[in-house]
Amino acid sequence: MAVTVEDDADTTRTTGGVRIGIPFGSRRQHLVRLFWTGLWLFYLIVPVLDLVRGGHGAADRTLGILGLAAFVVAYLILVLRTGPVVFPGRVMITLGVLAALAVVLSLALGREWLVLFVYVAISSGAALPAEYSRWTVPAATALLSATALLVPDGDHYLVGLLLPSLMGGFAMAGVRAMLRTTMELREARATVAQLAANEERLRMARDLHDLLGHSLSLITLKSELAGRMLPDHPDRAARQVADIEQVCRQALVDVREAVSGYRRPTLPGELAGARTALTAAGVTADLPTEAPGELQEETESALAWSLREAVTNVVRHSGAKRCAVTLEACQTLAGPVMELTVRDDGAGGPSAHGNGLTGLAERLEAVGGTLAAGPAGRTGFRLRARVPLGSSS
Repeated sequence: MAVTVEDDADTTRTTGGVRIGIPFGSRRQHLVRLFWTGLWLFYLIVPVLDLVRGGHGAADRTLGILGLAAFVVAYLILVLRTGPVVFPGRVMITLGVLAALAVVLSLALGREWLVLFVYVAISSGAALPAEYSRWTVPAATALLSATALLVPDGDHYLVGLLLPSLMGGFAMAGVRAMLRTTMELREARATVAQLAANEERLRMARDLHDLLGHSLSLITLKSELAGRMLPDHPDRAARQVADIEQVCRQALVDVREAVSGYRRPTLPGELAGARTALTAAGVTADLPTEAPGELQEETESALAWSLREAVTNVVRHSGAKRCAVTLEACQTLAGPVMELTVRDDGAGGPSAHGNGLTGLAERLEAVGGTLAAGPAGRTGFRLRARVPLGSSS
């Protein structure tokens, strides 16, 4: 059975926002982050208007333009920096340059430039660890107060800038701590998932060893006995060979039972596993709370495999923020079917289907089902699996 590619115009579109706790990697993510950071530079319109309408001379305007440009560059370097701060020497130097620019420009050009100290406090909270920012934010606020008292009429601006300086700096320190904690939590979840997979492999190895160890030892022993009896006692050797055949058949039955327990998933188990996997990947999951009970074992297994493959693709490849799973009975021209739909709002799937979807289509075909998977509109991917209700083919 071929895997059909479907398209939908009513897909949920991504907003292009920055996902919390996920390290920045693509150029688009960096541009989005730069855009949102640049929005907060709006309040620099006050010193810009002062340059235009403040009646400053040519020398003061040149100082203001160059100083403001250097200030913005240093601020963006501090706020947009990534990675852990091992020793904040360079950050402290850049922060010192930022504070010095704020002092010089305020004293030289007037009270409108005192707003720069708010950005000094915010950048210190964003760029420094908590053990440093808890001192640098109040220090930037204190420097604002001292400078405002030296600037003509600066005390009139001081009341409106003290609270934004303190609250903005500590708020950025809190955001930094939250992001670091979220990233550590994601790494811990990935480690737990890897440990769980390793434990499952060890459990399977132990079970197979317990099942086959005794049987293979007995087969080896009886084979040696049959070999020694064969020249002189062929009848006794034949009995040993018959015993070997019986042991082999029983071992084969035991292995099949053990492997079937691993290889045959159920819908309730896969729904629970899908919810855990999506939540660990930071994807909002919309899943049914219960699985239908009227399915036969083979058809339920096929749908469970479909759900597992779809959720795996969402977690590994889609970059989605939301994934919706529906499981409902519906009527088609071929008769009543149980339909599983898994849909995400990510970047879409590959143009060519790999072994996972091809093998999934074969599983569904074996029980008389169908598979349709492909991009859903401009963004997102949808997988739809159907199995007939009733006797499987």
